[in-house]
Amino acid sequence: MEQHSHGADVPLQIRSERLRSASPADFAPITIRDEQWRYLPVERLGGLDAGVSKFTGAVSGVEMASATAVGTVALPEDLIAANVWSLGDAKEIVVKDGEYRNIEIKSIDKKQGVQFFITNEKFSKATIVFNHTGSGSLAEVVEIQVADESELTVISIQDFENDSVLTSSQFAQIGRNGRLKHIVVSIGGKTIRVVPSVTFAGEGASVEMLGAYFANGDQHIEHRPFVDHNVANCESNVAYKGALQGAKAHTVWVGDVLIRQAAEGTKTYELNRNLLLTDGARADSVPNLEIETGQIEGAGHASASGRFDDEQLFYLQARGIPELEAKRLVVKGFLNDVISQIGNEELETHLNGKIAQNLEGAVN
Repeated sequence: MEQHSHGADVPLQIRSERLRSASPADFAPITIRDEQWRYLPVERLGGLDAGVSKFTGAVSGVEMASATAVGTVALPEDLIAANVWSLGDAKEIVVKDGEYRNIEIKSIDKKQGVQFFITNEKFSKATIVFNHTGSGSLAEVVEIQVADESELTVISIQDFENDSVLTSSQFAQIGRNGRLKHIVVSIGGKTIRVVPSVTFAGEGASVEMLGAYFANGDQHIEHRPFVDHNVANCESNVAYKGALQGAKAHTVWVGDVLIRQAAEGTKTYELNRNLLLTDGARADSVPNLEIETGQIEGAGHASASGRFDDEQLFYLQARGIPELEAKRLVVKGFLNDVISQIGNEELETHLNGKIAQNLEGAVN
C-alpha cells in the first residue's frame, strides 16, 4: 500500500519559473507530464481545461462591483485559471474594518468560471469566508490585496455535492506590516484543487496558511500552497492536516517556499500531516524549500503520513466509548486545530458534523 510519497526520482519544476499569462493560448494542454498536474488526471477536471462560461450560480452575502485592478496581485499560472481570466468578468469585494463576511458561492452548472478581487482598508481588521456549495464543475480565481498595517483573514470552504469539481487559484499580496491568515477547509466534492500563493509588498508582513481536509471514497483533494519571500524581514507559517478513508481516497499536498536573495531576515516553516484511516488511502506530501540567501532567521519543513493509531482507539474503547465515536473524537481533534480558527460556531459545527457523517459512511 502506497501511503506517502516525496516524489522521488521526479524532476521538480521551480515554482518561480512557472509561466504566468492571462491568455489561455499561451498554455499547453494539461497533461500529467507537467509537474503541477502530475497527480490529477485530466478526466477528473470536469472539462474545465477546455474552456469555461460565465458563472450563473448564486453569490450571496456581499455587494460586488466590477473589478478594475485585476492583475495587480498576480497572473494565472495554469490553463484553467487563464480560461477564467479570459471571461473578463471579475468582481471586486471591499472588506471594511470589523466586518465578518460569510459569502456563499453556490454552483449549479458545469464548466463555469468566477473571479474575485478582494481588498481591505489600511489599519483594518476583518474576515471574509467563501463557502462553496452546490454541484457541477467550477473554476475560480481570487486575488487578495492586503493593505499596509492591516489584518485580514480569508477562509475558503469546499463543501460541494459528491459529483462536483472545483479548481481555485488564490493569489495574495501583503503590504508593509500587513497580516494575512488564509484558511482552507476541503470536505465535499469529487475533485478539489486549491492553489493559494502569497507574495509580499513591504517589510514586516506575515502570513499564516492553514488547511484541513477529509477525503472519503474516491475523492481527490489537492492543495498546493506557495509562499514567495521576495521582500526582507517577512514571516510565513504553513500548516495543513488531512484525514483519508476509502480504498480510492487520494490527497495531494505540495508546499513550495521560495526565499529570494533580497529576502534577508526571513522566517518560515511549513508542515503537512496526514492520517490514513483505512487501507488503500493515499496521501502524497511534497514539501519544497528553495533558499537563495543565507541571511535568514530560520527555515524548515516537515511532512508525515501514518495509519490510524490503534492503541489510541483501544484506549478510548477501554473507557466505554464505542469504536465509531472514538474514531470521530480522534479525527475531530486532529483537524480541529484548523477548523476552530474559522471563528463562526455555526459553521464550525456544520463542518465537524459533515466529517462525522463521512466517518459513519466509511467506504472501503
